[in-house]
Amino acid sequence: MEIVERIQRELFEKQDLQYQAFQRKIIPGINPECIIGVRTPILRAMAKNLEKKEGGDVFLTALPHSYFEENQLHAFIIASRKDYVVCIKEVQAFLPYVNNWATCDQLSPAIFKKYRKELLPYIQQWIGNEHPYTVRFGIKMLMDHFLEEAFEVDYPEMVAKIRSKEYYVNMMIAWYFATALAKQYEHILPFLEERRLDDWTHNKAIQKAVESDRITKEQKTHLKTLKVKNNSKM
Repeated sequence: MEIVERIQRELFEKQDLQYQAFQRKIIPGINPECIIGVRTPILRAMAKNLEKKEGGDVFLTALPHSYFEENQLHAFIIASRKDYVVCIKEVQAFLPYVNNWATCDQLSPAIFKKYRKELLPYIQQWIGNEHPYTVRFGIKMLMDHFLEEAFEVDYPEMVAKIRSKEYYVNMMIAWYFATALAKQYEHILPFLEERRLDDWTHNKAIQKAVESDRITKEQKTHLKTLKVKNNSKM
């Protein structure tokens, strides 16, 4: 496909070998040869240009992509969509091909904040999916859009019920509860006091909360008393 070949050529022209080496260390689980090494601001600029040019939509259909940077471009393009219906359709098509935490976390459409009611059924589907990065994405959408004025205690209930052997799913659960403690402390604290999470994720959530500047000294002191002995490893 001509558009894909052109994009790949441009990516290699913008390659930074030092950055490539760094990314290969922090993004495990995918073939290192699939990481070209292009810095994020460059990818964002490329994605913006792709949106304007003929062929950008064709690129989104060229799945699966060969390179990590192509997945990043794909995520940035979707994240900037202004039409919710188009955006959710493209998210649904792309999620099965997301194969790493970085692409998953960059896929954060701004339009979703205006359509929380419509988004919620999709989140429920995503967190029940078998694909780990679809689950991670669903948890992140709950964290991004349902921890403040749209918060309901049913949402952390949904997250607390998830059980996974996947490191990047459990890390997102921990991240969710650490963030939720900062925003909805009184509602979230019982999940830890009652040990509603598996031991590893429970302790990791406490660790991340204690490291946060948004948690008070008194809250941190109490959270530290809730840590459990954990022999499991991720």
